Amino acid sequence: MNDLGDAADGRDVSGVRNVRTVVVGAGQAGLSAGYFLRRAGLRSGTDFVVLDHSPGAGGAWQFRWPSLTYGKAHRVHELPGMPLGDADPDRPSAEVVGEYFARYEREFDLNVRRPVDVTAVREGAAGRLRVETDTGAWSTRTLINATGTWDRPFLPYYPGQETFLGRQLHTAEYRGSAEFAGKHVLVVGGGTSAVQLLMELAEVARTTWLTRRPPVFHSAPFDQEWGRSAVALVEDRVRRGLPPQSVVSVTGLAATDAIRDAQARGVLRPEPVFDRITPHGVAWSDGRALDADVILWATGFRAALDHLAPLKLREPGGGVRLDGSRVVKDPRIHLVGYGPSASTIGANRAGRSAVREIRAFLANRTAESPSERSLERVH
Repeated sequence: MNDLGDAADGRDVSGVRNVRTVVVGAGQAGLSAGYFLRRAGLRSGTDFVVLDHSPGAGGAWQFRWPSLTYGKAHRVHELPGMPLGDADPDRPSAEVVGEYFARYEREFDLNVRRPVDVTAVREGAAGRLRVETDTGAWSTRTLINATGTWDRPFLPYYPGQETFLGRQLHTAEYRGSAEFAGKHVLVVGGGTSAVQLLMELAEVARTTWLTRRPPVFHSAPFDQEWGRSAVALVEDRVRRGLPPQSVVSVTGLAATDAIRDAQARGVLRPEPVFDRITPHGVAWSDGRALDADVILWATGFRAALDHLAPLKLREPGGGVRLDGSRVVKDPRIHLVGYGPSASTIGANRAGRSAVREIRAFLANRTAESPSERSLERVH
């Protein structure tokens, strides 16, 4: 037995495993958090554990469509402590990032446990949190939630949606343009994914772009000042307990050479979104109608936080109120990769700050062991 009253393998008498911190998710945010926990001197699997429900390394990147090459994808900010190195821009981004994340997990001995589905986080005994999974339960003093959004694609509802005789799919289900050759595809959404898919689909299919608001393209560089301003706007929402907007929704779309060429060819010519869906297409309230074979919803994602529901963290505004990455209602919990940190560079910073906050939280309580006190050394 150890100082927690646990068996030698870290389990208590009921079989629940005890750790200082559970990290849920092994994408950019989760790996960043794991890195800074290791730098604090904590041991993976003993002092903290990283749980990931995906089949392999790579976070959400491993599910991206094969034709999204590394050269076409948003820039991947390197994880802390290890450069990505030279990557072939013509290789699928899923392969490039997946291999990089796998190397990172090995290099820093993060021992990610997968596939593990976290089903619920509840109040546990003695002020601890109980993390329930499909492979057993964990008891932890603190939790870093890094589940991202990929598991919650957002599908808006329009009248008549269930009557459509063609195919409807979300970008999360998209695997390539070949299956849409010769069809008329409606792409609904105003973000980067919609633009990328329109340019790809236009090579083999007829496309129509439909958006709720006119998209804004910026030719000016997205410099650090611009990025800080955008993040500040999103951060303000989560401070007020509102659902976060994506950083991209604030910054607008970058007018690259490829985008300007697509605009000149008429590929990126948005129209107002329809009012209802018909069996053979869509229709507007002014009587206009449009036939289509496919409706491709590029309507984004929502934060995957259902497993935290038992803790009742949401505010009346519908979001989770944060101070930095710390949940205001429960200082044991941090959300990284949420709101202002929902970007690759933001996730790195949030992982670091979350570990700093956890250090401060635990330092205010009686240290249970030397390994817990080692959190004070994180920097």
